[in-house]
Amino acid sequence: MGGPTPELDVSDLDRSLAFYVGVIGFAVMFDRPEERFAFLTLKGVHLMLEEAAGPGRRFRTAPLEHRYGRGVNFMIEVAEIDQLHSRVQSEGFTIVIPLEERWYWQNEVEYGRKQFVVADPDGHLLRFRRCSAKDPPSNNFPPTVQAVEIHRRIVIKGPPNS
Repeated sequence: MGGPTPELDVSDLDRSLAFYVGVIGFAVMFDRPEERFAFLTLKGVHLMLEEAAGPGRRFRTAPLEHRYGRGVNFMIEVAEIDQLHSRVQSEGFTIVIPLEERWYWQNEVEYGRKQFVVADPDGHLLRFRRCSAKDPPSNNFPPTVQAVEIHRRIVIKGPPNS
């Protein structure tokens, strides 16, 4: 495992598992039912869920108030974004940002993302996305000017300034 693995408090673990596993497509890697805890995975993305009122140790720096996901969203790359969006919608979950195509600059190249944001049963925001453009080109540019066509634009990238 590499990178951060969020651990989310949830009000009802069974309801959250129905959302994350049944609708989104995560799998339970392992769980500890006696602690009301589950470790989930989805194509390299890891997520831990624990029932807020459950037994065991809890990590809190302030009182927990419902709509737990304030101030953060989790971006998760998925291959089948249209199907996932349809499934989430048909199950009646709150779509916070509808399915959209957005373009973002990364250095001098613009990259596309198809994305939407949904709130889980406790208000945690999940931003699912699929890249709409090729992987970023190598930063090892030859001394000649390199042209990259992305999103009907030509972006000129020359050698770094000395």
